[in-house]
Amino acid sequence: SSRFGAFPQEVESAEAFALEIYPTTNIMDALNSLLAGTSYLGSESSVTLEDYKKCKELTGTAIDAKKFPHAARWFNHVSVLMEKYPTVDYRGNAVPKGKAPAVGGAAAKEQPKGKEEKKKEESKGEPSKEDLEKAAKDKKKKVVKEGGKRGVEIEGAADMGGLQFFCTSVIEPEGDLELTVESMNAMNAKSDPTEEERKGGSGHIGKMIFSAGTEQLSVVAYVPEEKQAALNCVDWITAVLGSQGGEVKTKDKAMSTGIVKTNADKGVFPLKIREPMILEANNF
Repeated sequence: SSRFGAFPQEVESAEAFALEIYPTTNIMDALNSLLAGTSYLGSESSVTLEDYKKCKELTGTAIDAKKFPHAARWFNHVSVLMEKYPTVDYRGNAVPKGKAPAVGGAAAKEQPKGKEEKKKEESKGEPSKEDLEKAAKDKKKKVVKEGGKRGVEIEGAADMGGLQFFCTSVIEPEGDLELTVESMNAMNAKSDPTEEERKGGSGHIGKMIFSAGTEQLSVVAYVPEEKQAALNCVDWITAVLGSQGGEVKTKDKAMSTGIVKTNADKGVFPLKIREPMILEANNF
């Protein structure tokens, strides 16, 4: 009835995996200890298929977040990634295979795989270069479409209310900074009156846009030339990012960019900090 259902043998497999690493502890103690110093099981920097595998094995297990905070944080985070990005990440790159976690220099032994599991893995295969390129192209197309539509909305709101600057969020870039820049460019593109569906048209309005992903919140600030005497683009984004411990990535009087990384230990999550940062940008 929900994603928390599981077959008993799946939980047993995960328990065997954990107890093999920490023979004297139970499964949650083992995973919690393993994840105390890292965000993922299969890699230090990003989620892997190894994480997905262990996460699936644990589906249905009740994790006490107070007693096992690291295991609970990992499970909740990986569950979301596994659902949204089963084979390719938000950039269109293949999710790496990853390595079985090691403790004391020794890698954990792989559990024997059944015939059916092997067949499933072989039939799935890795996404081809063409698949990855198509995914990236399709993603960019969605980003540009959303940005163009949002540009028209911003232009209309500014015309009615006499606004000079506008702060808002966009969904499609999903925290990717390059795609958030593409979204801003689409908003600023000159509107073609001959087109059936208008796009862009807000290049004369200063803007700061925010996009939340699982790994980070991306931020792009734009100040048109005629408004640069009234507002310094670099100062604007620096102040807004500083409110949540973010990092400025590029500085320019017309367009500046930055990010705020997810930090579960400090309670920093993109969706949680997005609205307070929009308010900070509006109040600058």
